[in-house]
Amino acid sequence: MADQAVTGRYAVIGAGWAGCAAAMELARAGHAVTVYEAARTLGGRARRVERENTVLDNGQHILLGAYTETLRLMTLAGQDPGELILSLPLQMRYPAGSGGMDFVAPRLPAPLHLAWALLRAKGLQRADKLSLMRFSTAMRWMGWQLYNDCSVSELLQRFDQTDTLCRLMWHPLCLAALNTPPERASARVFINVLRDSLGARRRSASDMLVPKADLSALLPDAAGRYVARHGGEVRTGAKVDAVRSLPDGRWQVDDAGTYDGIVVATSSVQAASLLQGVQDARLDEVLARLQAFTPEAISTCYLQYDAAVRLDLPFYALVDAPELQHWGQFVFDRGQLDARQAGLLAVVISASGTAAGQGHGPLAQAIAAQLAQVLRRPELAQPAWSQLITEKRATFACTPDLLRPGNASGVPGLLLAGDYTAGEDRAQDYPATIEAAVRSGVAAARAMRAGATAK
Repeated sequence: MADQAVTGRYAVIGAGWAGCAAAMELARAGHAVTVYEAARTLGGRARRVERENTVLDNGQHILLGAYTETLRLMTLAGQDPGELILSLPLQMRYPAGSGGMDFVAPRLPAPLHLAWALLRAKGLQRADKLSLMRFSTAMRWMGWQLYNDCSVSELLQRFDQTDTLCRLMWHPLCLAALNTPPERASARVFINVLRDSLGARRRSASDMLVPKADLSALLPDAAGRYVARHGGEVRTGAKVDAVRSLPDGRWQVDDAGTYDGIVVATSSVQAASLLQGVQDARLDEVLARLQAFTPEAISTCYLQYDAAVRLDLPFYALVDAPELQHWGQFVFDRGQLDARQAGLLAVVISASGTAAGQGHGPLAQAIAAQLAQVLRRPELAQPAWSQLITEKRATFACTPDLLRPGNASGVPGLLLAGDYTAGEDRAQDYPATIEAAVRSGVAAARAMRAGATAK
């Protein structure tokens, strides 16, 4: 085990990816950790669910090679990322004839891989390619930093990005990464994501990593086993209603136990509820920031076909056109990720509030019709069954200059962890992604250890 100079008893409330990361880091340091999770399944808003006698996820995800902390913790927990994740080179590939583009980065050293991909890209005109080159060059010259935030749409307009490039690359990437429409999304945070992927010195940082296992099996389940092996405990079905500080500086979770410190790793809404119950004026600023978030939904529509149905690629980008009832933005062939799911397609809709308002049946039917048309496969219009999963509070709206709380709550021994927290500086802020949650959990655990050492 790593540094064990300080041994304490800590509680982590919430076993999403942030809570799992915090618990692992605390356990690794030799502390006794108790994790409280209200659900029966670990993973929070990126977890395994069961529908139609099939193991699904509450949302289809893509990770990036730049997700270094997520990959580190997977390995620490005894997982083999190479076995559990399909690694693909950076790509934006639309079905042939659908009005999209075909952009695939070869496995060359950075940044040559992007230059070669742009040179060979189909569906982009010379003006589009020159526009992308100018944008990339300008971002490198600026050090991938934007001091005065604005919307992604304003950023793209400022750098004269073509309509085609915006429609086929920048807008889909913005929706996928920030789950916020470009006209409302933070350009600064978007650039942070581009910096750590497209702008990274490692070519592999831009790789697209598609989970082959369900999301809970990817890390959360293994994190629970890691905590248990290190003397800790994970309590599922254990909803925490209140926390309170004790006169001796320790903390009490409901009436279940006393701890040297607590990491609140729930959603921002649940965190605000718990912190309000503490009734400490030092929490006022954090509470104001927690309550200012606006939720954004993500919908995933699973469509089951005959096991012989297979796409030519593991996933495609789709041109979303709500006016045509084309809501899908990406489609994944789950059978190419897990042979047991042959014939199962997953279609993702980010920032899906309007789409989800169509209702399960009409939306699933519209998505099936969209697939049948753009993939030129009429049989896709009639799936054997469909399942629409909408996570209504999947993320927060990542808007310009959004004030996000840090890990520190302002009260000693009480820390926050979640994909909504701010980085150490704005240049490190990430959108609400798995990597953001993991980084936040690790940072909270390290801050807790530092505070314990200082006592």
